[in-house]
Amino acid sequence: MARIEVPQILDGYLAGQLLVAMPAMSDPRFERTVIYMCAHSDGGALGLVINRLADHISFDDLLTQLNIPSGPHDNIRVHVGGPVEQARGFVLHSADYVKENTLVVNAEIALTASVDVLAAIAGGNGPRRSLLALGYAGWGPGQLETEIQQNGWLQVPADEDLLFGSHVETKWTRAMRKIGLDISALASTAGHA
Repeated sequence: MARIEVPQILDGYLAGQLLVAMPAMSDPRFERTVIYMCAHSDGGALGLVINRLADHISFDDLLTQLNIPSGPHDNIRVHVGGPVEQARGFVLHSADYVKENTLVVNAEIALTASVDVLAAIAGGNGPRRSLLALGYAGWGPGQLETEIQQNGWLQVPADEDLLFGSHVETKWTRAMRKIGLDISALASTAGHA
């Protein structure tokens, strides 16, 4: 396999990292969410919520709707990737699958938003690890930085288990623990000077 050239991440940008909502997050769309940052620059940011499952559609339902034949594939659960463009699908995946329209986030992770990746997964020829999300979380220029300064988000290093692991309901807690935070202590002291 050819070596993938990875663009250098500029200091201060969070592509390839996780954003974890603080316990006091007031926006119900992002309460207790873990977001993988796919792109971040001075022009804005895009990420996928990786710990919310869609209860209205399955991977096989989606394949049927798109007329994609299904072969032997892993049980892929569909996630709610965020509140923006919820009818649009994104596959966050290991970087062993890279096509012309794939965004390579870093040497380990890539993002593809075409039907081709779904067909590859359905046929057993897709990436080694993957997460399917409908919709995304997006921020305009400076918006994410402001939310971080207002203590809305914590930055946590990403790893494959947090990204692709099957225990979706514990990702937020595990992400907090990864940076050594005791959630009960953090929640009880939030808002106190």
